[in-house]
Amino acid sequence: MSQEKLTLETLESWLWESANIMRGSIDSSDFKNYIFGLIFLKRFNDVFEEQVDAIMADEECSREEAIEIEQEDGDYFVPEHARWGFITSRTESIGEAIDEAFGDIEAQNSYLEGVLTAIQFGDKAKLGDTLLSRLLRHFNQYNLGNNSLYKADMLGDAYEYLIKQFADDAGKKGGEFYTPKPVVQLLVNLLDPQPGHTVYDPTFGSGGMLVESAHHVSQQPGGIIAGQPNAVLYGQEKNLGTWAIGKLNLFLHNMRAELERGDTLVKPLHREQDGIKCFDRVIANPPFSAKSWWTPVEVNRPKKIDKNGKEKEVPPSYKKEVKDPFGRMGYGIPPRGYADLAFVQHMLASLKENGRMAVVLPHGVLFRGGEEGKIRTGLLQGTKELPGDRIEAIIGLPSALFYNTGIPACVLILNKQKPENLKNRVIFIDASREFAEGKNQNSLRPEDIEHIHDAHSAAFHNNAEEEKYCRVVELAEIEENDFNLNIARYIDTSEPEPAVDIPSVLTELGVISGQLAEVDAELDGYLEELGLTSTRHSREGGNPGTEVA
Repeated sequence: MSQEKLTLETLESWLWESANIMRGSIDSSDFKNYIFGLIFLKRFNDVFEEQVDAIMADEECSREEAIEIEQEDGDYFVPEHARWGFITSRTESIGEAIDEAFGDIEAQNSYLEGVLTAIQFGDKAKLGDTLLSRLLRHFNQYNLGNNSLYKADMLGDAYEYLIKQFADDAGKKGGEFYTPKPVVQLLVNLLDPQPGHTVYDPTFGSGGMLVESAHHVSQQPGGIIAGQPNAVLYGQEKNLGTWAIGKLNLFLHNMRAELERGDTLVKPLHREQDGIKCFDRVIANPPFSAKSWWTPVEVNRPKKIDKNGKEKEVPPSYKKEVKDPFGRMGYGIPPRGYADLAFVQHMLASLKENGRMAVVLPHGVLFRGGEEGKIRTGLLQGTKELPGDRIEAIIGLPSALFYNTGIPACVLILNKQKPENLKNRVIFIDASREFAEGKNQNSLRPEDIEHIHDAHSAAFHNNAEEEKYCRVVELAEIEENDFNLNIARYIDTSEPEPAVDIPSVLTELGVISGQLAEVDAELDGYLEELGLTSTRHSREGGNPGTEVA
């Protein structure tokens, strides 16, 4: 086994090659979980062996004594039957051995409970011993302990690279668990989480928003405490497999987060006393326009017989039937087919009184009417029970940035404590025209992210504007537009028609008229030569004569 320091490039290509080993045997949308599981198992084992070796050197004790010390005091104890050497020595029932190893490791580490056992290696119809032997030999090429990596969280960076590769491979399905990193960086830069902040993602997916937030905090003065980013991370994710990927992502970045699994809208799991927990920063890319989003009214629906005699479910009236015990939908109940503003209201309810949030949404939330229009109006103008002036900024993004849709999206920033200069004003930014064009997907470049950030910062602090790009709009103007927030209503990006130089055009027409006269004369000459004389219709308006053959 090679002991040389691994570069990130080598690590990434080596790990991605493991996917190629599985390709053709298992559907590509499934095998990411197996590879992520083996990465974790190898990493955990290799750090365990490093810890044991270090204890033996420091304490001048035997291996058995060092293992006991690690079991009592360390974070990386691996039971004997879960160790890499034991598993690689197996020639039969390898999948079952890996499943048992995961169960043993989970039993020793409460943070990983339910994460590893969500991945099932024992299904021989999918994973035979021959394929698993090949994978184990592949993973045996390099040591993934800290001493073999240039930095401790380098494996986390490689893991994020793999998540992106799998998202690319999965196409539209990739959007279910991965937000492109430039979009994540944009949202984090706009929110600017600071040391000591709590950061929450209610649909954390593979955890990229939380990891990037922690990286951002760690770069500030006082941003690292005891080797960890000085921020407390929270998240919730509905999908079991995605939740497991996100938990491992944070773990491999040497970060800890309180990551719950469940439906955030129906049953938020971060609570305090009788309400939901509040945070300094809330950040999310929820599923666009999720349908049938309130499960309690969707199950066991009453049936009716239609005019054709067929039995059909009675669709629920969300406005009447949705009752949120946490009081998050105070501005209104979003329609059954559009969960976007349900997520917005949950995020707003999860903010501290001086908190800020950023969320990626489809453009429809800016202009759709009905209950969504009522919610929009409430967020801007307030209601009898709830304050308004919550929207800080609306940023239009380019089209085709995301895996699951080609439509352009927008970023909505809400703020519970806007600065005095922004009271009753909203920042509008049209960033839809600046991007790197890709074959299947466009992307934001660093300069695009910087332009958005700088324009927002200048508007936020000084009400500065940029022609055809950024405006600070008074609430009165928005009210005149019936609280429609379509960006095109507030930022005119059209180019003026070029001015017409009339004298120049007249001169050109004169030249053309002269050229036409010359052509007429030449044509008359040809007609005479051919003996086809006629009294031609003159250009001055005479009547045509009778042609003589």
